[in-house]
Amino acid sequence: MRRSLSRHALLTLVRGLIVSKVDYCNSVLAGTPGQLQDWLHSVLNAAARLVFSARWSERITPLLRELHWLRVPEQVKFRLCILAYRCLHGTAPAYLAESLHRTFNVDTRRRLRSADSAMLVVPSTRRSTLDDRAFPVASARAWNSLPSSVRNAPLLTTFHRELKTTFPVVV
Repeated sequence: MRRSLSRHALLTLVRGLIVSKVDYCNSVLAGTPGQLQDWLHSVLNAAARLVFSARWSERITPLLRELHWLRVPEQVKFRLCILAYRCLHGTAPAYLAESLHRTFNVDTRRRLRSADSAMLVVPSTRRSTLDDRAFPVASARAWNSLPSSVRNAPLLTTFHRELKTTFPVVV
């Protein structure tokens, strides 16, 4: 089937059938073991090789760069940051937006320097294995790790573009 399709058609199929499934709700993968993320990344590597008709012995990094695909951990962080941006700007569901709090909205933190930097409060947790994977904790940590120039983007499209450039190049 690969030989009878153009690269564009094959890429459309791969994005629709494979990448969309890996991307779907991948923000719930925050804090999962590296083995699961490595398995999902191997699926993306196989999809990239399929699109470019590459052999298994060829390096995958140039192919992923050309496709502009992020590694799975970066994809998870990317989605968490997009959700956090949408929560802070009122375009996300209310049940998610209510779980994130800016530092300047907390009375005990108003006098801190971090109150001026559009940072989020990271809720304290008891168990690092389960509680750190919760949306308020994982998204606040991902958001706070971003440069202030990215966090202060005025539009979602600008934020999306600047966020994509902050992640390291695939290796």
